[in-house]
Amino acid sequence: MLTNKRIQDNLVITVPKKWNELTTEKLMKDYWKAPKKLLHEWRMSKKVTINGEIAQWTKPLQQDDLLGIPVFEFPITDYPVPKDLHIEILYEDDHLLIANKQACMDTHPANPEQNNTLLNGVAYHLAATNQQPFIKHIHRLDKDTTGAVLFAKNPFVGAILDRMLEERAITRTYVALAEGQVKNAQGRIDAKIGRDRHHATRRRVSPTGQTAVTHYKVLKFFPKKNVTMISCTLESGRTHQIRVHLSHIHHPLAGDTLYGGKKTFPRQALHARKIEFIHPFTEEKLSITAPYLDEPPIFT
Repeated sequence: MLTNKRIQDNLVITVPKKWNELTTEKLMKDYWKAPKKLLHEWRMSKKVTINGEIAQWTKPLQQDDLLGIPVFEFPITDYPVPKDLHIEILYEDDHLLIANKQACMDTHPANPEQNNTLLNGVAYHLAATNQQPFIKHIHRLDKDTTGAVLFAKNPFVGAILDRMLEERAITRTYVALAEGQVKNAQGRIDAKIGRDRHHATRRRVSPTGQTAVTHYKVLKFFPKKNVTMISCTLESGRTHQIRVHLSHIHHPLAGDTLYGGKKTFPRQALHARKIEFIHPFTEEKLSITAPYLDEPPIFT
């Protein structure tokens, strides 16, 4: 675990033994893989410090050095309109936030006039707690999918989390209700996904599409409803991936009429149940579970 604290606009990290002989430059470029533009700005501004002095970027770090990084100092030119949408915050620290998205809610606005999205609700939380208004979603959920969504609270951690998501260092586990009885206790669906040229929003399995792999595990079968509760994890993050893949194996999501499901529920029965990753600055493992939100419950 890394020891760090916020001092005004700076993140101050106590250099651990494993960083000995790493230069500030290598730490930023190779360890955190920070954006080149941001690193250039920090070098030019001379606001990165070692033990309170301007950092020499090519000088090796030593254990117990105090590394100061101006991660909380940045221009804010555009941010979402705050709106009280009673968003449940599952986890929060100085760098990131995980919120529990409700059904019938977009993750972010599609146009400047839209202000009833999860992003607007999280912006309200920041304003109500006197925090900087910067907020960036790291991934999205479909409008009618509920569950955990990860946000960055400054551009530096946003860039790192984007890269972690791309490198599959962030694991998201979903719970779904699939129609019928899924026979195999677990399985792997490897089928490329592309746009459906006959429908504006629908996706389909296509040999010319993008690579998509879904792993699933059966949790419980409900014979009266004829649905199977499964958990899913993704090796990729394609639009509508779970919905397309389950339809492809002839077990569409209950309630998902776009992909062949019956109107068993008022929405597709899909919930982003858990998100797990190593925190980029504390290096603790975070495992955050999102409670189910439907009333009456659909996952019981």
